[in-house]
Amino acid sequence: MSIYFEKTHQRSFGTFPLRGDEARNAILTAAEVGYRAFDTAQMYENEAETGEALAATGIAREELCVTTKVHPDNFSEDRFVASVEQSLKDLRLDHVDVLLLHWPPIGGDVAPSLRLLEDCLKRGLTKNIGVSNYTIAMMQEAVKIVDAPIVTNQVEFHPLLDQGKLMAGATALGIPLASYCSVARGEVFKHPEFAEIGAGYGKSAAQVVLRWILQKGVSINTMSTKPENIRANFETMDFTLSHVDMARIEALTQTGYRIVTEDLVPWAPKWD
Repeated sequence: MSIYFEKTHQRSFGTFPLRGDEARNAILTAAEVGYRAFDTAQMYENEAETGEALAATGIAREELCVTTKVHPDNFSEDRFVASVEQSLKDLRLDHVDVLLLHWPPIGGDVAPSLRLLEDCLKRGLTKNIGVSNYTIAMMQEAVKIVDAPIVTNQVEFHPLLDQGKLMAGATALGIPLASYCSVARGEVFKHPEFAEIGAGYGKSAAQVVLRWILQKGVSINTMSTKPENIRANFETMDFTLSHVDMARIEALTQTGYRIVTEDLVPWAPKWD
């Protein structure tokens, strides 16, 4: 089973786009609430704040699951390992638990960056490796190129986007998915179904969305700066959506609302 779907790591606190005191305070609050998995990236430019906050929590290192991601600008042989070493310095760690490639490279040749990623694993800079924003074809290539397990593919995943094809491809390859944009940056709240379903469980619309993702077998990354929302996002393990409610939510995936497109991110591939 992937480290991302161990019980304590199913719910990860995401740090994008937080910086400075806002990032430090949110991470400290998340740790107090109970989060032990934290997600950052070179691209977020907040690894130093993340490292400072995690050190300040006093939580034992072995209880934490820290993920960071390598920026595509650092995919060259002369920059990759050095960039990861800088990430570790900023994070105040001698290794991360999971190191991801943040995006496929422009041009689509995934082999060089995957080999550099595996090199970081062999060097002990990370305990696990994975990818983010990979298509099915890219995942198929990855499992051929890399000997070590690909512990996750972190992708946009929420109830307003049909990722059934990608999920089937990932499952066939034994690569668990992890979600970002889990509440579609607030777009889900325009759909009354989530609040209506939540009322039957004494849960909020956001909690229903997150629970749906978890029951799909996908781990979640959530971010908030509000203590009440940080806590609510964490409290998603004490109820189970019925098959009827899961199906009702599933129908909304036909909305086809995708946030991350080529217009937003130049590295975005042609999605499945």
